[in-house]
Amino acid sequence: MKTTIYTTPDVFDALGGEWNHLLQRSATNTIFLTREWQKVWWNSLGDGELRVLAMRDDNGVLLGIAPLFFYASSPDPVEVAFVGCREVSDYLDFIFAREHELACFQAVADYLAGTDCPPWDHVSLCNIPEPSPTLTLLPEVAQGRGWHSIKQFEDVAPAIMLPTSFDAYMAMLDGKERRELQRKLRRAGGAVNITYTQDAATLDRDTDDFLRLMVASMPSKADFMTPRMARFFHAAARAMFDAGWLQLSFLDVDGERAATYLNFIYDNSVLVYNSGLDPLRFAHLSPGQVLLGRLIEKAIEEKRRVFDFLQGNEAYKYKLGGKDLSLYTLYIARK
Repeated sequence: MKTTIYTTPDVFDALGGEWNHLLQRSATNTIFLTREWQKVWWNSLGDGELRVLAMRDDNGVLLGIAPLFFYASSPDPVEVAFVGCREVSDYLDFIFAREHELACFQAVADYLAGTDCPPWDHVSLCNIPEPSPTLTLLPEVAQGRGWHSIKQFEDVAPAIMLPTSFDAYMAMLDGKERRELQRKLRRAGGAVNITYTQDAATLDRDTDDFLRLMVASMPSKADFMTPRMARFFHAAARAMFDAGWLQLSFLDVDGERAATYLNFIYDNSVLVYNSGLDPLRFAHLSPGQVLLGRLIEKAIEEKRRVFDFLQGNEAYKYKLGGKDLSLYTLYIARK
């Protein structure tokens, strides 16, 4: 196996279509590991020294990608992390072809132990889904090097395994939650209209409307939405739209946008990335909940496999049928 080390953002274009093709053969096929997402994240939010390792077999076939960066925030020691490992990427992992993971992990360890690697104090790999082989194989490789590893629970990501009809979905819900959702959908009725961003020419305007409603929805989101983060959301929305993965929806009341969801459609799943609403003017119509209910209905009609609420244990996710997937951070230290 030959390992090539990339140190500039050109890697996202250099590996081209190979990147996503390998991702589809890996254990953690998620939109947050696509070439498009990783490129936007690094160009918008990346900081430190980029190191993307690409592993190929003797025939030149790409078997592994380790998207890493080395980061130091004075006076903290140097940390090795996944590209994307801050705030906005719900699932992350190495991108290794199935059945080749162990050899790829050995190649990563060889690099981290080598003289060409930047100095580092510890490795902190966030947002790894529970089924990932990284959580078992990498600690074994680390132990063989005399390094110490700790797996720490990080968060949950509730999701709905979608049935074949909306009636079957409603039957899955607790009786109280089912009646409440039915009541809200019925009350909204013809008073609301749901639209989707389909025109590239309106994407920037629609993203601005999404950000406005997102910031208005709660104080914590207003604090989160710095100018830098707003630029990231615009860049990410554009990249996901161009790739055909963006579902940006609005619930309109009397021609005004009352609620919004920015979702992704990837691997036949809907990923609920973020949302916003006017918390006062249209509260009587429960616009956020009505829009979410209609998006679940749409996902079922389109025969989607999963409706994924992503990270966070907010109560509404469970009321709508979400079941937890656990996420972990894996720490590795030399001593």
